[in-house]
Amino acid sequence: MAALLGLALTATACGGDAGGGEGGGGDGPVVLRFSWWGSDSRHEYTQKLIDQYEAANPGVTIEPEFTGWSEYWDRLATITAGGEPPDVMQQETRYIREYADRGALLDLNEYVPDVLDTSNLDQSVLPSGQIEGATYAIPTGINARTVIVDPQAFAQAGIPVPDDTTWTWDQMIDTAAQVTTATGGEVYGMDELGFNDINFEIFARQRGQALFTEDGALGFDRQTIVDFLTLAVQAGDAGATPPASVSVEIQAAGIDRALLSTNDGAIGFWWTNELPTLSANAGRELELMRFPRESTQQESAMYYKPAMFWSASSTTEHPEEAAKFIDYLVNAPEAAELLLSDRGLPVNTQLREQILDQLEPADRQSAAFLAEIESEVQAPPPVPPQGAGEVHQILERLHEQILFDQLTVEQAADQFMEQVRSAIA
Repeated sequence: MAALLGLALTATACGGDAGGGEGGGGDGPVVLRFSWWGSDSRHEYTQKLIDQYEAANPGVTIEPEFTGWSEYWDRLATITAGGEPPDVMQQETRYIREYADRGALLDLNEYVPDVLDTSNLDQSVLPSGQIEGATYAIPTGINARTVIVDPQAFAQAGIPVPDDTTWTWDQMIDTAAQVTTATGGEVYGMDELGFNDINFEIFARQRGQALFTEDGALGFDRQTIVDFLTLAVQAGDAGATPPASVSVEIQAAGIDRALLSTNDGAIGFWWTNELPTLSANAGRELELMRFPRESTQQESAMYYKPAMFWSASSTTEHPEEAAKFIDYLVNAPEAAELLLSDRGLPVNTQLREQILDQLEPADRQSAAFLAEIESEVQAPPPVPPQGAGEVHQILERLHEQILFDQLTVEQAADQFMEQVRSAIA
């Protein structure tokens, strides 16, 4: 994907074909292709957003294009290579610089504030989509990486839910192993820890390190990645996590088949905006918790992150209409009433307050949790360098090899550092 993306964005920067569909500007009909990833419920309400916008804007047609997370980035790179990027797209922190530095994203500053009003957007996360003064992405909302637990699973095991203000990584693993044992393996204690780079990022931040530095270099040392992967192995050895083949299958299936979604797990690692989907799938109330630490002297190192972003293609035939549609997505009250917290609590702080009473219980819990940890959160990481989008797949692949005894932790740590350096070179 990285090679394909490089070719695609080089072509785009040199003036590839526009991806704006029909119309060609002026007063004629406008067609905007709109691309996103997500669950079935996200697809359903996003189509309602489109229907609302088209009804209020005659002459504008929004063509939806959506996939799951795992297919999204390969597809986006492929259609960009073919000269047909979507006019408006969902973006993610890992990929913004990758696309922006190669000229594939529209600088939205030209349309602020006349078309795109950013005055009421949360200033703590708005800069996350800006690079060297240009605005390439507008946050959809805020969220935080959390531990989510199923109190009913703990009750089934006869084990109390831990205190998230004091628990450690070792205590989490020990508790999770007790759940697996007490339920005879009917409920696994926890998800695989080592599949996700954000879990590692938080572990590194707790040690005063980072995934990447401000200048785009590795921000962690070898011992930190060794210790993180060792924790994941310890969880498997203790029986806290499912067998390797089961874990890999669950990881590939996405949120709708997650342990918490199917009532087969007690602890998972997710974003706050994913709580409603998980709760709906589970058919019962789940609980948000802070990340554990190595010791009670450490900070949790959690931070507010834009759940995702809205961006526009630099080659769209309708840049003003694309900016107007993004403005609707972040500033329209009727859009906020549909979005709620699925793409994070609204980035528009006024709308965030207005929708609180309309939130479902899981959404209200997310809002309350984000407010509860406000005094504890640290500054968010810098915009990651080009190639950062590969880190998740690198870690996932290496951790899978550890699970199947194809690599030792030390070998995987060395390969992780080598492959990440190569990806961002």
